This record gives sequence, C-alpha cells and structure tokens, in this order.
Amino acid sequence: MKLLTGNDLPSGDVIWWTGTGWSRHVEDAADVGAGGDALALAEEGARRVTGPYLIDATDTPAGPRPAHIKDRIRALGPTVRLDLTLKPADPNAGSWVI
Repeated sequence: MKLLTGNDLPSGDVIWWTGTGWSRHVEDAADVGAGGDALALAEEGARRVTGPYLIDATDTPAGPRPAHIKDRIRALGPTVRLDLTLKPADPNAGSWVI
C-alpha cells in the first residue's frame, strides 16, 4: 500500500491524500497505487500541498498504518505532549507510535 502525504500549504499541517482531497487524519488516507508520483506532482503544481511524497503503509482495521517510524510520528501529530495530538481524547493515541 502506498500513501501520499505532504504539508498543507497555508497552515503547514501534515496532510494525507484521501482519494478525493486532503485530510489531517491518516485513517482517511487512500492507497494511491502506481499513480502516486503523478498525483504528487499535480497537487504540488496546483499549490494544494507542499513537499508531497509517497510512503509505504499497511492496511489495518483502524485504517492505514505508516511503515516507517518517521511517518507514524508525523501521523500522530506533535510529540511534545499527548494532549496536543490530533486525538487528545483517545487514551490509546500514542500507543501505536513505537
């Protein structure tokens, strides 16, 4: 499974391609397959994302899980305090990072 990620141009937030647009939540991400490189170029050219790149991921019942620790950390959100993550009410928010 391949996911397309990058940063939102106005805010700098980490975003994930959903198949129809962008989301701040990795569980919304869609497999881009072989067309990921062309999609990354088109989205960057349209100035909807900055620094897009493809990553490997595995499909889980909870949604896609980035294969590399760097991208798992990016998916979770800030690493300073768990109450600053994208899901602060989730008691398991940080449990899948490592």
